[in-house]
Amino acid sequence: MIPIRAATPDDMPACARIVHDWETGTGYIQGTPDVDTLTGYLAEAFPVRDMHVAGDPVEGYLSIDPTSNRIGAIYLARPGQGTGKRLMDLAKEGRDTLWLTVYAPNTRAQAFYRREGFTETARLDADRDGAPPMLRMDWTRSEVAK
Repeated sequence: MIPIRAATPDDMPACARIVHDWETGTGYIQGTPDVDTLTGYLAEAFPVRDMHVAGDPVEGYLSIDPTSNRIGAIYLARPGQGTGKRLMDLAKEGRDTLWLTVYAPNTRAQAFYRREGFTETARLDADRDGAPPMLRMDWTRSEVAK
């Protein structure tokens, strides 16, 4: 099983590489920043996010804004290994609500989020040049699970 641990600032380049490789591999996202720029964005967000990484070397990561319960990122270099489920379970720990945005063409991620109990609550226009529209999806812990 791939280990999961709290992220450190030293993990940001590996996380940026995963985002970069995923975005450039989609075929529907244009204008992806280079790895150094993405590393800077992640390093800037790091102090105010709850971040965890999976693997050594890093194969995936989770970033949550703890003030809004927004999942800002859940990226995996190798999806389909159960790591996303483990990261999502970690995100749900101690929270009754979560929300995220997902690219509209990313139907694989949408299916995963639906299996995890998320529902689509809004359709959003693209937020940057070259990015497709997005969906907002929300999760609320059921009374049974509390």
